[in-house]
Order: sequence, then structure tokens, then C-alpha cells
Amino acid sequence: MTRPLLTLAEVEALARAAHAAQTDKAGRPYAEHLQAVADGVRERGGDDDQIAAAWLHDAVEDDALTGDWLDEAALSPRTKDIVRALTKAKGESPESYAQRIRTTRGALLVKASDLAHNADPGRLAVLDELTRARLTRKYATMRGLLGLPPG
Repeated sequence: MTRPLLTLAEVEALARAAHAAQTDKAGRPYAEHLQAVADGVRERGGDDDQIAAAWLHDAVEDDALTGDWLDEAALSPRTKDIVRALTKAKGESPESYAQRIRTTRGALLVKASDLAHNADPGRLAVLDELTRARLTRKYATMRGLLGLPPG
């Protein structure tokens, strides 16, 4: 007997709890970023698998949840594939990371939403000039590698 998949509300609650102690570069609760990415996926026409992945897109990379947890979680195989695609390995080249995102069904839309929020001028404005410039270049480079239009 297969167990029921987690609902979007359950995935959101798990992600919020997993990242509860984490803040973004501006010192804001990290869950605000997760909410913005999930909302962006929804606004871009994403489906429930993609919205669930948006909530979890940084969980394994940030060690908020483990890869083993993801393997065993009551999530669709597609959600798991998207989360794995969006989990950048330590030392992984941007080109390899972008290739995996481009070739994983549904991942590009989630990453596009992530980049859109990361590069939001309001979020970047509160950072120091060097950090803002570095991140702006990083996000623009990734958009190019992914074949996305300039943000």
C-alpha cells in the first residue's frame, strides 16, 4: 500500500520548520524567500509538483533536510527530481548545475522563480555594494546559462 503524498500545506509547513532558524543575506526570515519562490511558480503556471519543489528547493543544499529525508519523503518522484536538480553540489560548476536544471522536467520554471526573487532590486538594495554587485553578476550568469532572458 502506498502512503498518500504530502499536501502542499504540509510541504510548506515542513519547509518553514526546516528553515526556521535560517535568515537570508539581508537578515530576513528565510521562509519569506521560500514563499516568494512558491508564489512565483504558481504565478508562472507551475503545477503542484513544482510548487512543492519550490518550497523545498534549498532544503537539502542548505542542510535543512537531508538527501535521505528527500529519498523517503511522501513526495511525487517529479518533485523529488526537481529538488535534486536544484540542489547544487559543493564545488559543482555553474555549467553542470545549469545543464541538470535544463534537462530535468519542471526544474527550469522553479529556478526562474528563484532567480527572479533573488535578483529583486528591493532585496538587493539592502545589501552592501560589493555583495550586491557580486550577486547581480552571479544571477545574470546563471540566467544566461539557463537560456532565460535577462532579468
